[in-house]
Amino acid sequence: AGPEAARRRAERRAQRIAAGATELERRLADLLRDGLASADRAGYGVWDETAARMIDAQAPGLEARVRELAAIPSSGPGWPARLLEECALAHLLNRGFLHLDRLPEKLAATTRTRVGLTTPVAELLATEEAIRDRWLVLGRQDGTDGRLTTRRIWLRGERTHRMALLLSFSAPGQSPELALPTGLVLDADLAYYPAARPLRAAIGTRHEETAEAAPPTAPPAAEGCDVPGAPEGCDVETALAAYGAALGEDPWLDGWPVVLADVVPVPGDDGWQLADERSGSALPVDPRCAGRTDLWQLMAISGGGPVTVFGECGHRGFSPITTWDPTPVSLIGTAAQGGTR
Repeated sequence: AGPEAARRRAERRAQRIAAGATELERRLADLLRDGLASADRAGYGVWDETAARMIDAQAPGLEARVRELAAIPSSGPGWPARLLEECALAHLLNRGFLHLDRLPEKLAATTRTRVGLTTPVAELLATEEAIRDRWLVLGRQDGTDGRLTTRRIWLRGERTHRMALLLSFSAPGQSPELALPTGLVLDADLAYYPAARPLRAAIGTRHEETAEAAPPTAPPAAEGCDVPGAPEGCDVETALAAYGAALGEDPWLDGWPVVLADVVPVPGDDGWQLADERSGSALPVDPRCAGRTDLWQLMAISGGGPVTVFGECGHRGFSPITTWDPTPVSLIGTAAQGGTR
């Protein structure tokens, strides 16, 4: 009776999400028919009503996208283009969920995750392949939406070189249970959630924990590349290629975690950049990070020279999260950065 009841509950939830996706499609169609300028005049009220209906539909992923759409008209110059981009991504997600049976298996799994359907941890650990490695904790970020505090922890495998993202949640005002300090090397099994480009994972068996600042593969300081204790990194072109490959498999991807080596932070009138002197190229820093004082902290650590920086590479630029001096230094506060994608 238990499995059968669970199956019926899953079917009912899928039907509610499909109804929510259909309603959101109508809202997007109305917006485009009336013109994007109407979004600026409508205010938050209409979007709040739509977001509430996505909550009723048990589709937190769609709700989050609706709230993104609501915030864009007040995000500054160029908002109509950004709104159109987000409408297109929301439309793509709606159509994908409504036609899951036509999608390849891994892309269908990504679509389910994006609308808010995730595999329970116990089931994930029981069904997915366990990958054992020594995982270096690259960075951590806490954020809240007023209802939940979310902790994001990024790892990279010493042997597999695979990136992993751990998520944990708690009520506002409380700290999420998962606490792994940046710089820790964790010998553990990870299971990845099914996706076209797997990134989110859950920890299974922990074999040992050692508080090391970097894996043994860190380049020696004598080479003049990375600061001592920093993990091995890549250049700007390799980082962009990694993000492009991931985006090709997951069109809703906000950013892809990368470690940049030998980059110099450069402030400017048009925003910050991370310059790669070896190739003569530069990666712009995400404009949403412009007001963060820790960019100047990164500049001070750099002293005008090359540094290693971990962060997320996205279509708006690079969001710095951690640098090394020579031990890890967090470049992001406890609150999630504001703005829209």
